[in-house]
Amino acid sequence: MGSYSIHLTVLFAFLTSLGVQIHALSPEYTACQLQKSAATSPLTGCPAGTIFVSPTDDRASFKKVQDAIKSLPETGDAIILIGKGEYNEMVNVARSAPLTLLGQLDPDTAYDSAGNASQRNLVHIWNNLYVHDGLTDEETATLTVAATSGQSFGNTNFRAYNIDFENRAANYTIAQALVTSLTYTNASFYGCVFASYQDTWYTGSGAYTYAVDSIVYGSTDYLFGYGTAWFQNVTFANRACGGGLAAWQGTSGTKNGVYIADSKIIRSPDANATTVTNAQCYLGRPWNSLAISVYLRTYMDESIHPAGFRPWTSRSTGTIPSTTYYAEFDSYGPGGGTSKRVAQDHRLTSEEVDKNFTLEEVFVGTPAWIDFKYEY
Repeated sequence: MGSYSIHLTVLFAFLTSLGVQIHALSPEYTACQLQKSAATSPLTGCPAGTIFVSPTDDRASFKKVQDAIKSLPETGDAIILIGKGEYNEMVNVARSAPLTLLGQLDPDTAYDSAGNASQRNLVHIWNNLYVHDGLTDEETATLTVAATSGQSFGNTNFRAYNIDFENRAANYTIAQALVTSLTYTNASFYGCVFASYQDTWYTGSGAYTYAVDSIVYGSTDYLFGYGTAWFQNVTFANRACGGGLAAWQGTSGTKNGVYIADSKIIRSPDANATTVTNAQCYLGRPWNSLAISVYLRTYMDESIHPAGFRPWTSRSTGTIPSTTYYAEFDSYGPGGGTSKRVAQDHRLTSEEVDKNFTLEEVFVGTPAWIDFKYEY
């Protein structure tokens, strides 16, 4: 395990002390994910056809995740079990047929409900690219799931369980360095970690994304995009205060936006003292005049600015367009008070939430691509 992963382990332990606990497992895949003894096949308990990847286990079919993905046929469901280890690579999913990535788990810690599931994650996939020398945002991403040329839609059902996705190029001053780039796809994540600074998570055009029981580290606009993203029981760790937590471009006549439910927004334990401790972070800013950001039943610590939201520009002349839609329901904690929020922030009633802001309403039905058996 590299020094960066050791550092993250320390962060996870600290988050646990703050009450951040992520301890669910998949009833469908846990038997496959648990590490086996040397005398037992690592694929014991896995669905038929599962591919095993490991940088150290000679029984693995591949040492790299991307090599396993390249080997897949264009059709048929596929499952890849990823063995414990560090994977310095970029994962790019172009196939349209369903794909599930499973991170291996230690049976001695997998069921520790008192701990932090992120400490249980044994799989770390990372790269260290950032926006420079002509690279675009999307080209820096550790994980890309997107439609390719000639496709109207990419992967119809991408899932990842218990994997840490990191961009290690990032720091407080470096340019954008993405962890995810998700475009024209249905993608969901369970018990995962996403660690960067600026532009950590991108839900692009035509994408529908869902994350549960996970942690996202970032600073400037670290949730951004054009599509529809729902975060359920996710901890957002502010490493610095730049822009806002969420920057979105809405589209007229749609619910494209970012929705955060039953989650926590806190100062990251590795936050720079001058950028977070002595400053306050905003929940979002509008990437265009139709931006949508909705916070439901979410804890906010003292690092959240009382105004909640800010204009795109930091200049005193900047304003938030009246056509943006910012909303909160039952925000709580030191930063959850709404009495000083900007005028564009709607304080929702329970009736409005039940009518317009359930997951089923936002996604216009119950998505078959979300694993609702994973309970937290």
